[in-house]
Amino acid sequence: MISFLDLKKINEPYEVGFQQKLKTVLENGWYILGKELEIFEKAFAAYCGAKHCVGVGNGFDALVLIFKGYIELGKLQKGDEVIVPANTYIASILAVLQADLVPVLVEPKLETYNINPDLISAKITSKTKAILAVHLYGQLAEMDAINEIAQQYNFLVVEDAAQSHGAEGNFKINTENVKGAVAYSFYPGKNLGALGDGGAIVTNDSDLAKVVFSLRNYGSEKKYYNDSVGVNSRLDELQASFLSLKLPNLNADNDKRRAIAKRYVDEIKNDKITLPFWNSSNNHVFHLFVVRTKNRDDLQQYLTAHKIQTVIHYPIPPHQQKAFSDWNTLSFPITEQIHAEVLSLPMSPVLTAREVDFIIKTVNAY
Repeated sequence: MISFLDLKKINEPYEVGFQQKLKTVLENGWYILGKELEIFEKAFAAYCGAKHCVGVGNGFDALVLIFKGYIELGKLQKGDEVIVPANTYIASILAVLQADLVPVLVEPKLETYNINPDLISAKITSKTKAILAVHLYGQLAEMDAINEIAQQYNFLVVEDAAQSHGAEGNFKINTENVKGAVAYSFYPGKNLGALGDGGAIVTNDSDLAKVVFSLRNYGSEKKYYNDSVGVNSRLDELQASFLSLKLPNLNADNDKRRAIAKRYVDEIKNDKITLPFWNSSNNHVFHLFVVRTKNRDDLQQYLTAHKIQTVIHYPIPPHQQKAFSDWNTLSFPITEQIHAEVLSLPMSPVLTAREVDFIIKTVNAY
């Protein structure tokens, strides 16, 4: 069976280095908010071309803390509306709700799966205060157009980069925009994955950075002195040290993903299958390689029978989930079509040429 994502193989090269890191952390005797986290935060901020990086417990918390940080700063108020993609992983929407804000769903473009900027203006009301852009599957949303709208209406811009580590333009497009903040996830399966949960907030907004530094640690800058109602969401020393080991190889790993994607795009020739849109630039890091077909379930069964593991990202759109029963009658036809047709082929920097050959041959024979 060709694995969809072989994490054991991906992380094997770091075993010896991590054993040394483990020894260092044990000898330091400091496991939370220590030197390893500071080292990683500094390195990841530099990698992103940003002033600040705040390590947190996971990507979901990163989004929540950005929104709560803006509330603390008075730039948002509970009940404000946030423009969000209808086509996204549910965590993006849950984070808005967790911060006591109101998500307003906007359809994607069928070609890119990302939010359609042309449809945002129609959803703006007097309560709209922010736009959440999600870089789904590793491809950047149309940030030039989104930022133009945000500047026109004086909106905040928050980016969910959980699937787009290293994409060119990621965060850098907002380097002069102090209203910008980016949330990252280091869930093990991400392009930059930890050995457990982890996340980070990246921003040039020094006021926001100061607030979320406090919020992630019970609202405390000085131990036992709490200035705000914070949470416990901290990237621990072991995860930070492992991410520091992997970060120098992120660009090379993304290049390998793009090389595999190019082979898929160039060599898969099947009229029943729609390949992902890609302009061959580096604004796509192919966290996932997602195809569409009206016979999605049949294609998945066929590939499974031929020992190729695939995954559906995602089978049910957020507005049709049981958790959002009040939204179940809403209609988002493009989002619904995407969720009915998408299938993710194996994609990782450790796929071999022979495995890619077999996947292409098998898909073409379908």
